[in-house]
Amino acid sequence: MNILGIESSCDDTSASVLTEDGIKSNIIASQSIHVKFGGVVPELASRAHQTTITQTVEQAIDEANISLDEIDAIAVTQGPGLMGSLLVGLCFAKGLALSKNIPLVGVNHMDAHIYANFIDSNPQFPFVSLTVSGGHTQLVHIKSPFDHEVLGKTRDDAAGEAFDKIGKIFGLPYPAGPLMDKLSKDGDVSFHKFPQALANEGLDFSFSGLKTSALYFAQDKDDEWIKENLNDLCASVSEAITEILIKKLRRAVKKTGVKTIALAGGVSANSMLRTKAEQLAEQMGLSLHIPKLSYCTDNAAMIAITGKMKAELGEFDDLAMKPFASI
Repeated sequence: MNILGIESSCDDTSASVLTEDGIKSNIIASQSIHVKFGGVVPELASRAHQTTITQTVEQAIDEANISLDEIDAIAVTQGPGLMGSLLVGLCFAKGLALSKNIPLVGVNHMDAHIYANFIDSNPQFPFVSLTVSGGHTQLVHIKSPFDHEVLGKTRDDAAGEAFDKIGKIFGLPYPAGPLMDKLSKDGDVSFHKFPQALANEGLDFSFSGLKTSALYFAQDKDDEWIKENLNDLCASVSEAITEILIKKLRRAVKKTGVKTIALAGGVSANSMLRTKAEQLAEQMGLSLHIPKLSYCTDNAAMIAITGKMKAELGEFDDLAMKPFASI
């Protein structure tokens, strides 16, 4: 089965081709226009998708050395995400499906982050996924394909948003998360103890208090002091975020009794989180799965693999399929 995946949920336009031999292409067109605004501007994002989606899909098909006539199904992100961005990808996929009489598969973006682990690996069911991105933070019990139970989620801000917003407080450009990760490697995690909300309570997360704490901490510090201590500040914030993520993951494993865990989402690219997940797996005798870095952030390869898994179960959609902004 040959699958064309299309992803446009936020600010990356992506297309990928998956064949029986694996991922043959995974093209990502990132949008730099949002940097000067310190975050994604929805209207600008949807306009940029309109400009790039045709050439992105064409490039993915050309790189895969395949023709549209050989595509067996089109998998496209249905949601969650920015409504305008989702509509661009969904309408393009519908038009292509209609013109070429190709079956359509709607994909949940959060599911796709989880199933990105199946591109190069084969996690054994059941398992627990710690799904962490700019917009969502979840602990999900994956009992079997597409049989999910959300064990815990963020009550306010997502971990990825906390990284970006706190990085902005420290004067870092958007997106700040990857840069904070890089700077943390040369910092002292014990420089300042930032709060870990809900540390001893359930499986839900909360990061709004951490953002407020970082804001108040930096208010009476001048720019020079922040610059001199930036590595340590980034390390301390990273420690607070990753530590609470791992604490909750450990608690979820004990609750479910699973022997396999997985990381998913853009923040799963964070080196400190990856290291702590590896340590947790070793301590508890767990099998750990983490996608390659190129499959952690938003990409169409994860849409394609999820679409293939749904197609194999006979789960197709029609042209009446609608996008959804939230879960």
